[in-house]
Amino acid sequence: MACNDKKIDEIGDNHIGSVHYPLRAGAFEMSPDEKIEKISYHIEEILNILGLDVHDDSICGTPRRVAKMYVKEIFRGLLPENMPSMSTFENKYAYGEMLVEKNIRVFSTCEHHLLPIVGFAHVAYISNGHVVGLSKLNRIVDYFSRRPQVQERLTRQIVEFLKATLKTDDVACVIDAKHLCVNSRGVQHPESSTVTAEFGGKFKDPEVRKEFLNYINMSSDFLK
Repeated sequence: MACNDKKIDEIGDNHIGSVHYPLRAGAFEMSPDEKIEKISYHIEEILNILGLDVHDDSICGTPRRVAKMYVKEIFRGLLPENMPSMSTFENKYAYGEMLVEKNIRVFSTCEHHLLPIVGFAHVAYISNGHVVGLSKLNRIVDYFSRRPQVQERLTRQIVEFLKATLKTDDVACVIDAKHLCVNSRGVQHPESSTVTAEFGGKFKDPEVRKEFLNYINMSSDFLK
C-alpha cells in the first residue's frame, strides 16, 4: 500500500525501514540509459516547480547530470551487473585467526530523505577453508552502499553476503557513519554518528568480539 499524506504524517521521523530490500517487480526492465532519460525529465520538473529557470546556462544541464549521477554513481548498487565477482581461494596458508579489513569508506544514501550517509565499515571473517582477495571486501561494502539504504540493513547485507561467499558464519561488520538527515536537517546535530554491528558465528563469543573491536580501536562497552 502506497504512502498517502495521512500515513506519512503518522510515520513522521519514526521510519526504521524493512529488513528486505524494497525493489518493485520489473525493477530491471529499463536499461540504464532509459532510466537516465526518464529521471532527467522529472528532475527538470522538480526544478521548475521550485521556481528555478531551467533554461539558465548554469542549470540547464543539471537534470541530466543528476540523472546520470543517480544511475551510474550513487545508486549504481541497484544494478545487478555491478555486483563484484567474488571468487574464493583455498586457504593454503592455513591462517586460522580473524582477518580484519578496517576503515572501508562508506558512501551511501538515506532512503528516507535521499541525503548522504558517510562513514566507515570494518569487516572481519575467520576462514573456514576459503579466502577472498582483500579488495573484494571493499568492493562488496561499496556495492551494497551505493543505493538508497538503511544502515541496519546495509550492515546485515554485507555480513550475509560474505557468509554465503565464504561458506562460514564467522563474519562480522561494524559501521560508523554520519547521516546528513540528522546532521543537516531535523535535529541538526552535526556531531552525531550512528554505529551498527552484525556478528555471526564465533564473533558472538564475547572474547572474539572484543578482539575484533580492539583491532578497529572501538570500545566494546556499547555492545554489552
